[in-house]
Amino acid sequence: MCSTTKGNSHTGNGSNRRPLMSTIPVAERDSAAARPYEREIEAMTTTTIAPAGPLGIAEILDAARARLSRVTPAQAYAEVGNGAVLVDIRPAAQRQAEGEIPGAIVIERNVLEWRLDPRSDHRLPIASYGLRVIVVCSEGYTSSLAAASLLDLGIAGATDLDGGFLAWQACGLPVM
Repeated sequence: MCSTTKGNSHTGNGSNRRPLMSTIPVAERDSAAARPYEREIEAMTTTTIAPAGPLGIAEILDAARARLSRVTPAQAYAEVGNGAVLVDIRPAAQRQAEGEIPGAIVIERNVLEWRLDPRSDHRLPIASYGLRVIVVCSEGYTSSLAAASLLDLGIAGATDLDGGFLAWQACGLPVM
């Protein structure tokens, strides 16, 4: 409850809870009354043991990749020649620093689903459930998560480039 009326348990009226920091006068916030909060905040920010239930990013990535048929740079190059669409999700600064793949469609990660979901009001004309799309990021991590998200939208031909742009470049494939 957000009320500050009579009976608020945060003010000490019959409760053993400490007062809210906002109720401690500014001059006293560095005093002993404020120190218990420092320990609580430190405990919250230094805890490395995950609570029961949530997955870590490594587990989420593994689950995403288990759903994909990832392609090598050579396979991606061949598929693009047969009509697959290469989608580069890297931010502009990363593309500028690393280079770009000629012919790849740039759709930054933060808008990918809106641009490729055939039901979205913000979709691109190429958006289709039958689209063969190969998602590219820098090293092939973010692209795996993005491709899995496209599978969730019903784009059954979504996958990603194993090793990302850097693997593409290392294979001597065209970059600009």
